[in-house]
Amino acid sequence: MGKGETMAGLDDFDWKKLCSCWERWHRGESREPMFNIAVTPPAGSVKCPHHYLSMYDFSIPAAEIFDEIEAYAAQCAYPGGAYPSVWLNFGPGVLAAMVGGEGHNGMDTVWFTPGKWSGMTPDRIHPRLDRSSPWFRRVEEFLLAARERNGRLHIGCTDLGGTLDVVNSLVPCEELLYALYDSPEEIRRLSGEIHEAWFEAFNYFGGIIPENHGFSTWDGTLSALPYYMLQCDFCYMISPEMFGEFVLPELRQSCKRLGRSFYHLDGKGELPHLPQLLEIEELGGVQWVPGAGGGTPLEWLDVYRAIAAANKKMWISLDGDFDGIARLIEAVGRPELFVIRGSVPAERETELRDFIDYFRR
Repeated sequence: MGKGETMAGLDDFDWKKLCSCWERWHRGESREPMFNIAVTPPAGSVKCPHHYLSMYDFSIPAAEIFDEIEAYAAQCAYPGGAYPSVWLNFGPGVLAAMVGGEGHNGMDTVWFTPGKWSGMTPDRIHPRLDRSSPWFRRVEEFLLAARERNGRLHIGCTDLGGTLDVVNSLVPCEELLYALYDSPEEIRRLSGEIHEAWFEAFNYFGGIIPENHGFSTWDGTLSALPYYMLQCDFCYMISPEMFGEFVLPELRQSCKRLGRSFYHLDGKGELPHLPQLLEIEELGGVQWVPGAGGGTPLEWLDVYRAIAAANKKMWISLDGDFDGIARLIEAVGRPELFVIRGSVPAERETELRDFIDYFRR
């Protein structure tokens, strides 16, 4: 795609070409990285929507909010593999608020608490998807409103969360750590029940919009097959042995049930689990995040090379560093395995297009 992608209207976007480009990359038929980097409009030229859609009062019709989102998206440019979309961001692990927990908006965050399960031991907690939950109904409302937009925007799946992370929203952290030792069978049962609720919600939400140009979630990776960026932030606090017992089996099952999947490896404390992750045949890729104070991607070449050696794809954030990302990709030597996500302001559009063209030469 070229410079004609700056759009006068969303109806002009070439979705067929865009989706074909993503599928070639997924199938390993491209020899270049995939770029999902939008160009944002000049500051103040159009109202920027809330990052968290839960920050809008639930009484405001979703259709009104979509008007604001579409107005912003129409002023962006979409070079490479970028595309007009909205991610239904209701906070990480919103499934917790759909199985009996409660969601809470902060200044710039959303978190979840046990709700009706407060004070209960794991053996008394039996989560099931509650379609009457205000959070479930709000996500559903947005999807129904999006269905009326005739495919002008792709809708990214809300962040349902990692299975054990959702369990951790219902069972406070210290209690959950003890329960891994004291009542492991109950934690496995809880994880299994959350797993089933997760896929019930995922399949239901994914079926609301037949014309959605594929599947994506918060990371923006677009796939014609059902896709998700899986995770388990809780595993930062457990050993590889416990990871193998309480996390890996459910991850394997999720990868098999999905058409495609990546894993969000967040922080140095999760690195001991990487070898087990790379052994999951159905897992398509890994997003490695060093975390606060973790340095630049170039400082973690051994991690990226290990992922590439397993022939897994790699998701990385641009963070405005064109030179650093180019050096990383060249050092790893497998450009076709990378997907780069981010955004740049309008004044850096030429720099972005030169960056993309560099890998197409």
